[in-house]
Amino acid sequence: MPSFVLTLSCPDRPGLVFAVTRWVAEAGGNILDSQQFTDTSDAEFFLRVHFDFADERSASDLSTAFGAVAAEHAMTYRLVVAEQPLRALVMVSKEGHCLNDLLYRQSTGALHVQIPAVVSNHRDLEKLAGAYDVPFVHAPVTAETKQDVERALLALVDELDVDVVVLARYMQILSDDLCRALEGRAINIHHSFLPSFKGARPYQQAHDRGVKLIGATAHYVTAALDEGPIIDQGVLRVDHRMTSADLARVGRDVEAQTLSRAVQLHAESRVLMNGPRTVVFD
Repeated sequence: MPSFVLTLSCPDRPGLVFAVTRWVAEAGGNILDSQQFTDTSDAEFFLRVHFDFADERSASDLSTAFGAVAAEHAMTYRLVVAEQPLRALVMVSKEGHCLNDLLYRQSTGALHVQIPAVVSNHRDLEKLAGAYDVPFVHAPVTAETKQDVERALLALVDELDVDVVVLARYMQILSDDLCRALEGRAINIHHSFLPSFKGARPYQQAHDRGVKLIGATAHYVTAALDEGPIIDQGVLRVDHRMTSADLARVGRDVEAQTLSRAVQLHAESRVLMNGPRTVVFD
């Protein structure tokens, strides 16, 4: 039988955990795992509950049934089948380290997603996608075609029933309209030198400054470039013996691992939005 994950947020008040767990029990469910957090700075409550039933249930019916509890406590909530992989559309440009990591983890079952297509503004990674039998969509972008490409992308998201868009080193700035359309369901990765080392050759800039830490940040996409709510970060120590090429090599590994962790957290409904921040249940 499938199990279910309920995530929610609402203004904090006494009795919220009781209200939810009572609803699960009265519906005949059994709680497998539960995590909660209250942000005392704005008195906002967050909860993730994983539960199952002895008989078969429908996620849509359960979600509708929970609506009365949600309305009583002003809850924003989402209920999904825990075993159902999220459909993740991956967008790339020329660098393949993040894409390769995502495709490999999906192929081994280590990542809780299905990748129905890879979209790129270049053809460099078409063979890599083909090696994993994932359809490749070439969508070259120019100043004249950008708007049309973004409209086609949203149409593809609908056509493929995509749950999340993953920017795996996609080197194009999304328009404000597209960012709004994908709010809360688009994840980006960038090296954690930003904003210190912007522009071209960030690892050379970091080497020239003698950095001792390098890392990567995975975050939700917003209109504010590279400033969306952070999901996960990775970091490694480096030293004076490493060349800029060494820094870039290590940085690629951190980027790939951090992005995959963020996608997994999102796919397992462990990330809840909290204004410009996130609550991440492990």
